[in-house]
Amino acid sequence: MAPILEISDLVVRFGSKTALDGISFSAEPGQIIGFIGPDGAGKTTLLRTMASLILPDSGQARMLGHNICTDLDALRCQIGYMPQQCGLYEDLTVQENLDLYSDLHGVPSHRRKAIQEKILTSTALAPFVQRFTGKLSGGMKQKLGVACCLLASPKVLILDEPTVGVDPVSRRDLWQIILATVREEGTTVFLASTYLDEVMRCDQAIILNQGKILFNDSPDKITERVKGRVFLLPATAGKLARDSMIELSRDKEISHVGIDCGSLRVITGRPDTFCPAYPQAKACPPLFADAFMDIWAENVSPPQLIQMGEDSGGKREEVVVRVEGLQKKFGEFTAVEDTTFEVKRGEIFGLLGGNGAGKTTIFRMLCGLLRASSGSITIAGHDLLKSPGKTRARLGYMAQKFSLYTQLSVIQNLRFFGRAYNLGGKKLTAKIERALIEFNLDQHRDDAAGLLPAGHRQRLAMASASLHNPDILFLDEPTSGTDPLARREFWLRISSFAQKGMTVIVTTHYMEEAEFCDKILIMAKGKILAMGTPKEIRKHALSAENPNPSIEDAFIQLVEEGDQ
Repeated sequence: MAPILEISDLVVRFGSKTALDGISFSAEPGQIIGFIGPDGAGKTTLLRTMASLILPDSGQARMLGHNICTDLDALRCQIGYMPQQCGLYEDLTVQENLDLYSDLHGVPSHRRKAIQEKILTSTALAPFVQRFTGKLSGGMKQKLGVACCLLASPKVLILDEPTVGVDPVSRRDLWQIILATVREEGTTVFLASTYLDEVMRCDQAIILNQGKILFNDSPDKITERVKGRVFLLPATAGKLARDSMIELSRDKEISHVGIDCGSLRVITGRPDTFCPAYPQAKACPPLFADAFMDIWAENVSPPQLIQMGEDSGGKREEVVVRVEGLQKKFGEFTAVEDTTFEVKRGEIFGLLGGNGAGKTTIFRMLCGLLRASSGSITIAGHDLLKSPGKTRARLGYMAQKFSLYTQLSVIQNLRFFGRAYNLGGKKLTAKIERALIEFNLDQHRDDAAGLLPAGHRQRLAMASASLHNPDILFLDEPTSGTDPLARREFWLRISSFAQKGMTVIVTTHYMEEAEFCDKILIMAKGKILAMGTPKEIRKHALSAENPNPSIEDAFIQLVEEGDQ
């Protein structure tokens, strides 16, 4: 069978920057090809070039037997392309978006109703056809984006990070749609992802870095490189798993260490010396994620593991955030209902929930940006309603969109946020210089924030939010859309903050990140479904069929039980 795509020595430049540097590969029809790599690796540029939205500077590329540079009209009617931001019109309803894209794709009027009904059923969007797209949850928007791509029954589907920013249930639903499209229609799917477990589902995995292909093979073949080198190690008695992880990360014979269901998942280059040094370690089957992190340890220097921030002082058993009976209504709609929890100094507290669960609403109330309808909030001993000024001075807040001034440089953003937190003079200058070094931003100090890769913008946003050494740091989906390497670096930094006594409250859709938390609260539709340590949360999915459940298993089960 002839390849559906053949690319040879593809080069794409933007001015003096080479985005794709001699890319060559082919793909078979009816398969799923996954692209993964760090921010700026060239994934989006490659997908846009394959969709004939960017013309290469040199090289050859043929899709479905057509030249992607010269046969644009013949190709575009056979390709469905979904960009990172879905490409939807938020002031149109679901039905109006479907009608618009049916027109754009030339779907015949006599077939339109049947095609739309089938897609609405498969994406579970049928009950929401008259809802404005801007009012949909993140997961529903992503489903609608995929639905609009499928209207013309394309032979090729190109998806740029289709599951970014959606909860595990919506992510599972999106993958069911993708797999059904491949199985029933024979569609070939090219997708970029920030989830390593998603690339593991693909037939072909392509790992990119700096515009070049590092590896191109089946996920199973790539995974074989770490066979016999992956071990599970119990966390040190009396220590948090994240603290033990930081210690092991300094071992030069360990290429990667992460947290896996409360234990440490270790990849070593020297099993012969590692096993005698850690006799309690048990060998375990490798995953694609293990191979990816091992590849990166070979190709990229690890982040600096330095002690971040200043010691916050205070007693570790001190409750610094107390929420009692919190409720928020918008008219007749209850966004948050009767929520109570407390967080101690130096803890990392995770808020998990589906899109629209109420997490961001709680965040905005805790930061004093949104007034509660009822209930009380005490921050660092101050009643938020009675002393908002004193309370806010003790907080740092990193919003979902990072809240940076994109036209200002890195150092100008830091100066602005420092002054907003009443820092100035030599003290501000010293803190900025320290932040530039601690967050590895010194070489980018004069670069515009809007031109930084996503991982660097994330670092700058965190540096800005923590510049005044707050008692409590609020992070609202801070790793959404960033690559696995940036997420790992982020959590090493956050763990270091917590070691110094800073309290961190964080929301995330990456369930493996919840393992770094001391406590987790899982929400749905504004209500608490469960709260406890990661170990206690995992027990909700414990069964004879699943004796070692993950937090994602527990999350999906709790949300589905809540919907019944």
